[in-house]
Amino acid sequence: MALPPLVEPAAELTKEEVARYSRHLIIPDVGVAGQKRLKNAKVLVVGAGGLGSPALLYLAAAGVGTLGVVDFDIVDESNLQRQVIHGQSDVGKPKAESARDSVAEINPFVKVILHQVHLNSENVLDIFRDYDLILDGTDNFATRYLVNDAAVLLGKPYVWGSIFRFEGQVSVFWEDAPDGQGLNYRDLYPEPPPPGMVPSCAEGGVLGVLCASIGSIMVTEAIKLLTGIGDPLLGRLMVYDALEMSYRTIKIRKDPESIKITELIDYEAFCGVVSDDAQQAAAGNTITPLELKQKQDGGEDFLLVDVREPHEFEIVRIPGSVLIPKDRILSGEAFAELPQDKQVVLHCKSGARSAEALAALHRAGFRDAVHVGGGVLAWAREVDPSLPTY
Repeated sequence: MALPPLVEPAAELTKEEVARYSRHLIIPDVGVAGQKRLKNAKVLVVGAGGLGSPALLYLAAAGVGTLGVVDFDIVDESNLQRQVIHGQSDVGKPKAESARDSVAEINPFVKVILHQVHLNSENVLDIFRDYDLILDGTDNFATRYLVNDAAVLLGKPYVWGSIFRFEGQVSVFWEDAPDGQGLNYRDLYPEPPPPGMVPSCAEGGVLGVLCASIGSIMVTEAIKLLTGIGDPLLGRLMVYDALEMSYRTIKIRKDPESIKITELIDYEAFCGVVSDDAQQAAAGNTITPLELKQKQDGGEDFLLVDVREPHEFEIVRIPGSVLIPKDRILSGEAFAELPQDKQVVLHCKSGARSAEALAALHRAGFRDAVHVGGGVLAWAREVDPSLPTY
């Protein structure tokens, strides 16, 4: 069911704009009125990464008059496999600035507003307030709940997307939607998953082109909402499987037990990015990569365990490490393989997974076990810069 357009039409289209958007103007459903609405629209994209990249490019190409970009990150070479708004010459440059420059190349008629900050409970309402629509392309649960709750408090609709390996999801959330259709992200996910249970794209990977597939669907939904055409994904979750090349939609219903959102909270604490057990285990039991190197050079007798996945182990490894994936430690399956007569030192990619594994070892009686803060990335940065990173 179509919803009323979010935006009133701009006063006019210039001769240059008519020429640029002519293929939109000859679609009866869009037409001049729809294009004027896009010109008058203000859309905020949270994240200029995998999903934000295609979203920003196509929103700009479509003629959305004002685009906001929230991102405080820097372009890294590992981003270029999927974040197509950035190029080789942008490595080391702030993502928001790189995105702005790319948008200017796509469409000089678009105004770009940069928000180069870490989005949090203190600034999110002020940033969101002046936009008609939010696109959430973030990759962590804390920010997703923050975006959702801020949108609910301000009565803003937003388009949400998620990607992992070969699968993507898209939906539209709008608590104040007309005719009682209102839903928000908490109706789909009332609570975040336990810490460490759902790997991020940085841990599990993502097919680069999947970002284009999901990002373009997000922009399609945005255009439908802004212009009031079509049947948006409000109340439906679209799931795309790239390996099967299949799309399916799942009905989302209002959760009758959903708690009314009246204020913003501490979202890092709510989502427990690292569990309490892991934090307690790591406190006083974390060594640096340089300390690990000293242990190795000093001939200390210990077992260095890499808790990442086999495909990560193939990319780069710390010399002398053996591979025992985290799940085998958390389940207890690997305990019999660990020595009782010497210290166990754990590491992962950046430290979060090894902290969770460390907590499990401490509970099992390996009280002198420690982990390497910063993981193999810190080792490559501080000990052996010749190693590749990912």
